[in-house]
Amino acid sequence: MSSISLTAGIVGRGVSFEFDCADGEVVAVLGPNGAGKSTLLSVIAGLIRPDTGRVLLGDDVVTDTSSGTFVPAHARGVASLTQNALLFPHLSVEANVAFGPRSRGLRKRAAHERARQWLESVDAIELADRKPGELSGGQAQRVAIARALAADPRVLLLDEPMSALDVDTAPAVRRLLRRVLRDQRRTAVVVTHDLLDALALADTVVVVESGRVVERGPTTEVLTAPRSAFAARIAGVNLVSGTMDGADSLTTSWGLTVSGLGGTDTGGSSVAIFAPAAVAVHLEPPHASPRNVFPVTIASMDVHGATVRLRADQHPDGSPGIAADVTPAAVAELDLEPGLAGFFVVKSQEVALHSATR
Repeated sequence: MSSISLTAGIVGRGVSFEFDCADGEVVAVLGPNGAGKSTLLSVIAGLIRPDTGRVLLGDDVVTDTSSGTFVPAHARGVASLTQNALLFPHLSVEANVAFGPRSRGLRKRAAHERARQWLESVDAIELADRKPGELSGGQAQRVAIARALAADPRVLLLDEPMSALDVDTAPAVRRLLRRVLRDQRRTAVVVTHDLLDALALADTVVVVESGRVVERGPTTEVLTAPRSAFAARIAGVNLVSGTMDGADSLTTSWGLTVSGLGGTDTGGSSVAIFAPAAVAVHLEPPHASPRNVFPVTIASMDVHGATVRLRADQHPDGSPGIAADVTPAAVAELDLEPGLAGFFVVKSQEVALHSATR
């Protein structure tokens, strides 16, 4: 079994995690910078000893602060892959990949046979005799994947594995990882800021904010109906939090009522979700109904594909302001600019209401 079950608290880093990953599951961990994503990987890998907590890999307890158990990183059967390939510069590609099996006691000939098998599987066998300094970024990352998997790890940890690759190379490496992880039924945890990584690789998405897991669910559900501000931002939708006060509306902590479809129990914490493309911009409050009208001050304007994305100031609770996608013609006609006060308007039927928890 290669499942992961973890509880961990680290006072100095302000984190308190509860995290699980089933055998053969790929979990993408999303969250803002400094949220604790890499710390989570380090606790799993045995690079950080938590102040309190317990980590199980399959049925094996590898960390237990109550009993003093702490299996060192090299003995956990965990392989890590980062944005930097970190290949041994003095060894050939084949020797780099053979290093893990050799370290686990495999004879030299068998280790090199395994290395060549993995290089073949990642379409890098022609690189076997080269040194790392002769490789491109994409080639080096393919070799790093082969090296990680040649050691036959129980768990694969990937920390922003595509972030250092150029836009032409990253899709090929992403496809390779998708194929390897799915064909081999590998248990993996992927830290990423890239929506494509989560969509292509992960069965499940976990969102981490301020050292806590704030959301977890199937990838498609989290990225189409997020419950947290960060997941909404990465999915490209607006999210407004509040409390349900009826079958079809919620009220925010600052007193704004938002109406929509699919409401939950009255009194429960809920979120309203709607697309930036569904938001209209007015300089005066409209009087037609049924519509949600948000008084805003435009904070920023950015080109977003063929449209201009307007972002309002933060909400009074500190959450991200609403985004609206408008045409360049609308920007010119309304003379829109940062600092301008106006109204963002969205029809009720464009707003989905969900419980804030899964």
